[in-house]
Amino acid sequence: MRQVVIVAFDQALVLDIAGPLQAFDTARQLCLARGSSDPYRLAVVSPTGGAVATSSGLPILTEPLRAFKGKAIDTIIVAGGPGARLGDGDPRLIRWLAARAPRARRICSVCTGAFLLAGAGLLDGRRAVTHWRSCALLQQRYPKLRVEADPIFIRDGKIWTSAGVTAGIDLALALVEEDLGRPLALATARQLVVFLKRPGGQSQFSTMLEAQSADDDGFAALHEWMARHLGEDLRVERLAEQMGMSPRNFARVYAQRMGATPAKAVERLRIEAARRALEDQPAPIEAIARNCGFGDEERMRRSFLRQLGVAPRQYRQRFARSDRYTSM
Repeated sequence: MRQVVIVAFDQALVLDIAGPLQAFDTARQLCLARGSSDPYRLAVVSPTGGAVATSSGLPILTEPLRAFKGKAIDTIIVAGGPGARLGDGDPRLIRWLAARAPRARRICSVCTGAFLLAGAGLLDGRRAVTHWRSCALLQQRYPKLRVEADPIFIRDGKIWTSAGVTAGIDLALALVEEDLGRPLALATARQLVVFLKRPGGQSQFSTMLEAQSADDDGFAALHEWMARHLGEDLRVERLAEQMGMSPRNFARVYAQRMGATPAKAVERLRIEAARRALEDQPAPIEAIARNCGFGDEERMRRSFLRQLGVAPRQYRQRFARSDRYTSM
């Protein structure tokens, strides 16, 4: 049985704690239901134990760090939240992490929990990720580590760091997969009603979400329409027609408001759709290229190399999910 300890503190995010905790517990319940032994012992800890006030105000009961003195810990997961970015974090927690890390099999952080790992010196010389809004601050405050802003989670040796909030569930599912196998991890994802079990190298940024968030000139409806018609002709003239504008004026206003040309936005949407298809579908790459509007495989390959630095075939080899969810 593996002891998993989730580290909480005042002003931690509830979901950074509850998300991974629930993923591990669901994996436990699936194992027990199938007649297997219990794979995990779970605990939530804090420097002094007792009730911890999370950033939303919801208190969570915790065990004190001292309760694990002399006890073996397999996996340590440090939550994130406003309390992790204040100063250098709780010095008691920093000292505990530095002392326990050498004896744990895995050390992990969710969201801004990476600040606490960095404060304990555990990320020096390593690659790491955190919530996209805090990447620059993490790099500035701890220059000995190398922050990568894009991935959902990163593994560097025994250290795992993840992006913001819900990425903690993706991280936990990856840990479950390492321990118990891919079918069990997929069954856990299904039980949690997680839409996709996302690989760590997938981007924490969504092109559609960014487009919607940046919209301030009526372009949200256009972006939704573009996503539904990626396989069609999406030249500036047709997009301008959708907006009831002249092509020249549309191109100017769009670039000014969205920070990218219409052609670049179309390419990014097509790449995102192609990435999902390569991960989830067994269709030939040529068919995916046509369906996503690239026209042929070679054009999609050039776009992937330009934007992602990897060809579609290599992307599929790395991220394709050929397994199917097992039924309950």
